[in-house]
Amino acid sequence: MKETKTVLIVEDEAAIVRFLRPALEGEGFRVVDASRGGPGLELAAKLKPDVVLLDLGLPDMDGLEVLKGLRRWSSAPIIVLSARGKESDKISGLDAGADDYLAKPFGVEELLARIRVALRHAEREGAEDEPVFEHGDLKVDLSLRKIWVGKKEARLTPFQFSLVAMLVRNAGRVVSHAQFMKELWPDGDGTPEAVRLLVHQIRHRLERDPVRPKHFKTEPGVGYRLETE
Repeated sequence: MKETKTVLIVEDEAAIVRFLRPALEGEGFRVVDASRGGPGLELAAKLKPDVVLLDLGLPDMDGLEVLKGLRRWSSAPIIVLSARGKESDKISGLDAGADDYLAKPFGVEELLARIRVALRHAEREGAEDEPVFEHGDLKVDLSLRKIWVGKKEARLTPFQFSLVAMLVRNAGRVVSHAQFMKELWPDGDGTPEAVRLLVHQIRHRLERDPVRPKHFKTEPGVGYRLETE
């Protein structure tokens, strides 16, 4: 029997909760909600939800503080749902530990797709083996450190492969420029321009049409996402 996954919604707008609940329950999720940050943290500690949908504009505390509080002990996927649509807000949320970020208004089908991606990623993180990623004509085997486009093996530099590996381990989720810089240039020499150049090089090696990439998608001003669906 398939295990029922729990989704915790921390959102003070009752209309949004009423909008989300039937869609989530229709997909087989158990839904619980809190209208403030404090009770949201208490519910999360008590129920250990599989996914958290978090609004940043809460009446009792800033949603980023709730996010940081959750990340002190929980590795469950957290998807931010916020009216704060500025690039700086998205970057702050991702750097604070969010797995994904949807600006209001959003479509419920897009949210459900993001939840599925987040859950698959969480399941992969629980596995011991490095993942083998496949999407369309692209296949990446992290254990073998090999990449194929169709039946042809593609050659990347170790630095280029490291960036692809970061995206594979976060497949379907946006990875910010700051995350790339911290991981790839731990000495602090990285810049957003250096990240963009590296992605440009990778697209020309792995995309059939680098100008209209199918796999390595740009989140303008924020970072990049490896497409999964």
